[in-house]
Amino acid sequence: MAQAEYKPLLYTTTMRNPERLKFMLYILAKFKGQILNDALATEIVGETIRYGLYRPMKQSSTIKEKWKSTPNGVFSEFILTDEEVEYMLENNPQQHKEAGFAKGFPSRFATIYDLTKELGLAYFTPSKPIIISELGEHLLKAIEVNVSGEEIFYEFVNPEYEQQVFLQAMAKSQRKNPFVRVLNDNIPLILLLQTIRLLNSDKEQNGAGISRKELPLLIFWKNNAAQALYKRIAKLRKDYGYTPSDEIIIDICIDEIMDGNYKKFDPKSIMIDYPDEFIRKMRITGLISLRGAGRFIDINKNESDKVDYVINQYANYTHFTSETAYFNHIATLDKNLIQIKSKTINATNAEKLLCNWLNQYAWEAIKKELAILSSGGTSKDSVLKLIAAPSRLEFLTALAIKSKIPNVRVLPNYSCDDEGLPTSTAGGNKGDIECYEQQNGILVEVTMTTGRQQTMMEVWPIERHLTDFQKERKAQCVFVAPTIFSDSLRQIQFVSFQSNGKKEIRPYAINDFVEFLENTSKLYLNSYKSSSMNQSMAAEPSVKYGQN
Repeated sequence: MAQAEYKPLLYTTTMRNPERLKFMLYILAKFKGQILNDALATEIVGETIRYGLYRPMKQSSTIKEKWKSTPNGVFSEFILTDEEVEYMLENNPQQHKEAGFAKGFPSRFATIYDLTKELGLAYFTPSKPIIISELGEHLLKAIEVNVSGEEIFYEFVNPEYEQQVFLQAMAKSQRKNPFVRVLNDNIPLILLLQTIRLLNSDKEQNGAGISRKELPLLIFWKNNAAQALYKRIAKLRKDYGYTPSDEIIIDICIDEIMDGNYKKFDPKSIMIDYPDEFIRKMRITGLISLRGAGRFIDINKNESDKVDYVINQYANYTHFTSETAYFNHIATLDKNLIQIKSKTINATNAEKLLCNWLNQYAWEAIKKELAILSSGGTSKDSVLKLIAAPSRLEFLTALAIKSKIPNVRVLPNYSCDDEGLPTSTAGGNKGDIECYEQQNGILVEVTMTTGRQQTMMEVWPIERHLTDFQKERKAQCVFVAPTIFSDSLRQIQFVSFQSNGKKEIRPYAINDFVEFLENTSKLYLNSYKSSSMNQSMAAEPSVKYGQN
């Protein structure tokens, strides 16, 4: 067995986006309590393939057709048959090998699900029952999944639970733990919070936290000495300001922090890939804000009470040598932490924060990023690429409306940090964005779902939200998605017919909504009729999505 060594922090290379974990955990939970062996591990991988979460390269034409309308990392629209799963397993042999598991799909199972162990969501080991922890069960409550025939439907019913789970996991997650053989000894989230507080309390610094360029020092840092890390960053700023060259940062990480013992590296990994992966994991806790157009990582002032609690409760930690002891520690749900409320942002300040981002994103930039979401591409923007696609669509849609129709009040309901960037989507009991234009209200609902998933999971909740919204004002709804499925359009028309036109839902494909905003001065349309919808919006989805 290889000896433990100091390494830069990288939680996983197989699951870049932490939002995927809830879907993977849903599959694993189907096997809760079963004794793990190589055959069961292969069966579980088969289930991840069946649901479209793991998509090996060699695919039959029927499987490609079932997967074409959905992106990687989420459930597919259609479930695979037993024969199709068997085809995928037989035609995509794995050369992977993990300790304790046979070469091939059993080892692939271990790689896919290792992060669930490290974060305290699930525990498995050969010849023992699969365990879903209290923390893992809480994450599973964030989504509701239903399978009807060949179709998979899911809904985010408690999106705030996902943030609660990741906050607790990251608050306890020790670098030096029995699941990973590294000598680095700290809790990265706490080291980050303590270092930022030290930097912000130093009047000679800028009070905006730690810069993205400085993050590699924390990622390589060997211990939990936040004071020493703060002083090293302060010296770096004194010597080179806030724009040191990549070579300076790499030299500090390799020659100084690692004493020259870290030989193999890719400069792009150290300066871009590792920091991006780290920021994604830290932001999903809700405690971190991005400042200076994403150049700085700071503490979210709306969560000061949670930051205090996390540092006081978990900064002094016990080391564990046993996997089960460490897992039991990290897997327990801290109900006291859940009960700490975030500082609320009133409507006026929420809109002000949104308007501030118009200084960063002009209309052409907003339009470009919405087109990326429409086509399933990957954003290159330093801020937006760190926001999950569903939350990003809510944010960009709110920005787009405010940019083109500035007189409309735009009040998004997504959870956001103190800079106004979303940390999760709007909760399931309210609409996504509330807009007010003179005496009229416009409820804006957005989704990244397409096809039958869109029809089954979106239109009826939208109708309920609109009913509640109309109790206080005359209102209609705008519904925005990458494409509008034909069945969704018929369902929307039925809602209008059943209510004698009182419940108007105006569906737009993303690109069509952008075009509408470019050619209108009003968001509320008095003369709107469902039958006038552009026929292109009723077409079945044909867009392929990339990973977001």
